[in-house]
Amino acid sequence: MNLNSCYHCGADCGKNPIHFNEKDFCCNGCKTVYEILNANELSCYYDLESSPGTIPKEIQGKYNYLENEEIIEKLLEFNDSETSVVEFYIPSIHCSSCIWVLENLNKINNGVLTSMVNFPMKTIRITFKNKETNLKQLVELITSIGYEPYISLEDADSKRIKIDKTLIYQVSIAAFAFGNIMLLSFPEYFAVNEFWLEKYKPLFRWLMFFMAVPVVFYSAKDYFISAYKGIKHRILNIDVPIALGISVLFIRSSIEIILDIGSGFFDSLAGLILFLLLGKFFQQKTYNFLSFERDYKSYFPIAVTIIVEGVEKSISVNDVVKGNRLLIRNEELIPVDGILINGNAAIDYSFVTGESVAVIKQSGDKLFAGGKQTAGAIEMEVISTISQSYLTQLWSNDVFNKTNDVTIKNITDTISKYFTFAILFIGISAGIFWYFYNASMAINVVTAVLIIACPCALALSAPFAIGNMLRIFGYKKFYLKNAETIENMAKIDTIIFDKTGTITSSDKTQLSYKGEEFSNEELSLIKSVLRASNHPLSRSLYEYIDVETSIENPTSFQEILGKGIVAIINNTEIKLGSASFVGSDVVGINETAIYIKINNRLKGGYIFKNNYRAGTKEVFENLSKKYNLVILSGDNDGEKKFLKELLPINTQFQFNQKPESKLEYIKALQNKGNKVMMIGDGLNDAGALAQSNVGIAISEDVNVFSPACDAILDAKFFNKLPKFLTLANKTIVIIKASFVFSFLYNIVGMYFALTGQLTPVIAAILMPLSSISIVIFVTILTNWISKKIE
Repeated sequence: MNLNSCYHCGADCGKNPIHFNEKDFCCNGCKTVYEILNANELSCYYDLESSPGTIPKEIQGKYNYLENEEIIEKLLEFNDSETSVVEFYIPSIHCSSCIWVLENLNKINNGVLTSMVNFPMKTIRITFKNKETNLKQLVELITSIGYEPYISLEDADSKRIKIDKTLIYQVSIAAFAFGNIMLLSFPEYFAVNEFWLEKYKPLFRWLMFFMAVPVVFYSAKDYFISAYKGIKHRILNIDVPIALGISVLFIRSSIEIILDIGSGFFDSLAGLILFLLLGKFFQQKTYNFLSFERDYKSYFPIAVTIIVEGVEKSISVNDVVKGNRLLIRNEELIPVDGILINGNAAIDYSFVTGESVAVIKQSGDKLFAGGKQTAGAIEMEVISTISQSYLTQLWSNDVFNKTNDVTIKNITDTISKYFTFAILFIGISAGIFWYFYNASMAINVVTAVLIIACPCALALSAPFAIGNMLRIFGYKKFYLKNAETIENMAKIDTIIFDKTGTITSSDKTQLSYKGEEFSNEELSLIKSVLRASNHPLSRSLYEYIDVETSIENPTSFQEILGKGIVAIINNTEIKLGSASFVGSDVVGINETAIYIKINNRLKGGYIFKNNYRAGTKEVFENLSKKYNLVILSGDNDGEKKFLKELLPINTQFQFNQKPESKLEYIKALQNKGNKVMMIGDGLNDAGALAQSNVGIAISEDVNVFSPACDAILDAKFFNKLPKFLTLANKTIVIIKASFVFSFLYNIVGMYFALTGQLTPVIAAILMPLSSISIVIFVTILTNWISKKIE
């Protein structure tokens, strides 16, 4: 390699190469890649000095089958002419370092747009540019840096994931060894001076040693790996004291066996590891159960419109089957893969790929789930159904997550870190004291301290409390994006409500018309335009107009959020929306209305008499006791007088607000230190929902699915909102109580360990029991407080 060549990519630097670790790099990007790979012991990527960065020979050709278009189509979740998305199961993901390197693939391969790791599921989701890289190159890349994906062509259609049974094998080996070591140790326990036992005692001790070796180096290997990775990155994680305790026991016991000065503590060692693994197994099973419950039951209350023999009706997205004909309105999410039948399709796939440029599709083209239609209504035929877990994955995409302040997770991690420092200090101090006081007790005391004081129970309390509450909320039709949403709900002091479609019910709205009479042809055209819109008022008016329509799609359609619609259909321009949008100078009408102008001639307006959701008055009265309440609406103040009589006296009102005005209003409150919850319809309020500390979208019978919201509430359960907020607050109280419980346990356990009254094996039994008790504590309490929601 010449002096002007980049060590990472081999390119000529041109000038001023960056010198790092005796290597030259052409840019900071290549330097960062080297740092990532080197920090994770993946510098073998550079071993081939003649061509660094190339794929190792041992895997060249192994993935040639990924050039087959049929196989590629089965594996890809999304694929258009520009971008593709694929998800791989990677069994070797095991720590934060793995996440780090895998989420920086874009710095190794320029064709990768994003790569996101789901650590519990051990999967990585990669979005890449088709013209710059391909599936085969990606698989070769992640395999070459040590993360070979599990790809089963037989499972490609069903997306089944191979179950990792490593923990089961580790527990089995530890249990087998523990049982046999205990039997071999009986002569030592009872100090029997029998001839044959004395003669074969050395053999028994060496058998115990050989049985302990696989327990330490296989069953307990994850503790050592985790501790090593943590120390390497200058982090003292909770596995450091556990690994230290195991090491001390094994080394001390081995020395006794080798020097023939004692039988060691192999029985305690095997028991310690067995009970640690049993606790870990229990935690894993419980976590998987909660995850399954949430994933299986968290069906968003999203309906989609299907067309059956020309009749439109709404069904649950979960009931969509192959062959259904769907109507996708403007700004609606495409919930399943399908073929475009008719309509002007301009699909925004930013939800899936991060690319915001709309993709134009023609009749017969394939449409992928997760895209959003942006140019009126389209019709499509379903070619494959989709599981709700995919929608959950899109919704929980890190791209749309908000930056939070201090959270329970941050607090837990911080406490765990300082816990480890404290444990090591106390353990070393106790060892020094007992060495001079009673040397034979020193090793037992140190090991017991390191084990009993492990903050595992502390680390478990928040995930299990919040995980269980997420599941409970899901059963009650209140769907939260993540754990942080519950924490943020507990901090709220101001709640802002949109009016139309949020506190009003679109299915009970009363309508009247004022103006020139429409012909049947004009009404048919108006209805066809309204059919493409997803706005609550548009939907109400569409249902209200009773006229047969040919269901033609507008040749031009533009919906301006918060204002109205401009469309051309059958060479007729139709403009409908607010009075200011259509240019109406009507005086005296100060109500919620849709005004209509046809070919630049104002015809009249439909006046809406809103019907408010059941329990609205009670909801506001309950919330007013603790929160500042605001009505923030894009409508005029025609119903302000009525709302003042309906709602509590301290409710504030802001009308005639554009979408951007709502966002700025929330920003202003936040700048004053307020924690704001925004409740809207998910369409006009997307910006406000994203800006707020907690954004809740009310879902009725339309497919409004916004990445901006933190929660989705079924409109039928709007009256339960105060109880949901109360539960969020009580959940945080339960977590803090469990922290106290865990601290008390550690203090009591530490006392018995320091005074030499606690053996390592008893400590190993008590440690998982403490974790189990914390899980039971938070689970019972969260279930108990949730009983108040009927």
